[in-house]
Amino acid sequence: MNGRPGVTGGRAETTFPTEQRGSVSTTMAILPIITAPDPLLKKHCEPVQAVGDDVRRLIGDMLETMYKAPGIGLAAPQVGVLRRIIVVDVSRPGEGPGEGEAPDPHCLINPEPLWLSERENAHEEGCLSLPDQYAEVVRPAQIRVAFLDRDGERREMEADGMLATCIQHEMDHLEGILFVDHISALRRSMILRRLSKSKRGDKPMAKYATA
Repeated sequence: MNGRPGVTGGRAETTFPTEQRGSVSTTMAILPIITAPDPLLKKHCEPVQAVGDDVRRLIGDMLETMYKAPGIGLAAPQVGVLRRIIVVDVSRPGEGPGEGEAPDPHCLINPEPLWLSERENAHEEGCLSLPDQYAEVVRPAQIRVAFLDRDGERREMEADGMLATCIQHEMDHLEGILFVDHISALRRSMILRRLSKSKRGDKPMAKYATA
């Protein structure tokens, strides 16, 4: 998910606490982000069967890529990996060192919704796979999700506000759903036509054995 500048505040910092890195190397890569209308973005993702160093390395690369973009969320299919992995961080950076909120990344493997509130919120959403395109999307205001963490342990978390929106946005990617699928067909068609005209040649993508 992409935060419009001044609205959700994407972060460009790329350092993470040691305990968040697991046993994988701390050398992380910036991955190419697939942009619509690439058909890969419309595919259903498969569950991760085992959480090993390859998965942790992918998560580290996804966080690095998300922060660099900058964005507030990223799903594995956006970097060419059809596995059920998302990363999000909706903390707001400051203008200078020591300002704003500290990074607060969430890494969810095989996320699944357990509960969605009846109350809804409307947020203006963007997406790193649909650059410079924004639209208001209505989603449940609160959610509870189950997922595996970097150690393969099952966890549950509740979220509301922008974090709930971002998690739902990224989970949509795992089903081949884009935020423009929640808006009118006419506006969606206009956005995708603009992206198709401006789309450049694809770059080679990193390979991962994610099980």
